[in-house]
Amino acid sequence: MFFHTSVMAEESTTDILKERKALYEKMEAVTQIPWNIFAGADSYERGIRKGRNDRPQEDGAIAIYFSPEEWAGEINPNKEDTDPLSIQLFGGKGVDGNGDGISDRKNDEDILMTFASHLQKYGTEDEDLKIGLWEYYQRDKAVDFILGHAKIYKTLDSLDTDKYAFPVPTNRNYSYKNTWGDSRGWGGRRIHEGTDIFADQGTPVYATTYGIVELVGWNKYGGWRIGIRDTNNVYHYFAHLSRYEEDMDRGKMVEPGEVIGYVGSTGYGPKGTQGKFPSHLHYGMYRDNGYIEWSFDPFPNLKRWEKQS
Repeated sequence: MFFHTSVMAEESTTDILKERKALYEKMEAVTQIPWNIFAGADSYERGIRKGRNDRPQEDGAIAIYFSPEEWAGEINPNKEDTDPLSIQLFGGKGVDGNGDGISDRKNDEDILMTFASHLQKYGTEDEDLKIGLWEYYQRDKAVDFILGHAKIYKTLDSLDTDKYAFPVPTNRNYSYKNTWGDSRGWGGRRIHEGTDIFADQGTPVYATTYGIVELVGWNKYGGWRIGIRDTNNVYHYFAHLSRYEEDMDRGKMVEPGEVIGYVGSTGYGPKGTQGKFPSHLHYGMYRDNGYIEWSFDPFPNLKRWEKQS
């Protein structure tokens, strides 16, 4: 029964991803906006929904959100208006994307076409799209996240990024326990925003997910560290490394299980400080909801990925 249910869930997810990609590609054919830009914005907003309670679950396959006021127009007395002409009259954003004469805020094609209508004002070249995205979201991080997601989807030619890896080889010496929220004293009283995985100096460190390298460099707390953003807007933080793998630069795409660096004991001082504690990997996860970013306990994910390794 469990196996049957798992297979059904897998097939359902595959069907949804196929449906989404078909929608993006259809919109690309109509608007000349690359399908992966739609995919990047959609996954960005899907991640936002996971981090906030002021947005409902999406009704269809697409997560890009328009409020009733945005869709129908602020002064429109009918906030559920689906008439393209009256929506336009009242300054609403909603358009008819599939030619059925209705502008439905819950219809996937209408949503994508409404989003595309904004971007088309600025053009379809890369720089035009960056400007259009910024004007839409008014947030630099949003543009960076969306373009990062879009890069991953284009490289893979797929939306299937639901693959993960444990951050160190499971056939090597390592140990860890749940240390999220523990107190820390160095540099001022603070809580531990992650899980420490103790391993031998030089043990390879793996990317845990498909993502874009967002940060590489020294931090007085984390030593040599790397930050990677996945397609759910989650930031994966790897700290106290002894060194990085070659070509580990900002903007690089990584895959689950790819070596990104090596376990060390760097940090707790000026650049180059090491050896103030046993060698280990500090692994943290942070969720972004479109406004702020906060840490959450990575331990349950680590246990699941360890079992899958």
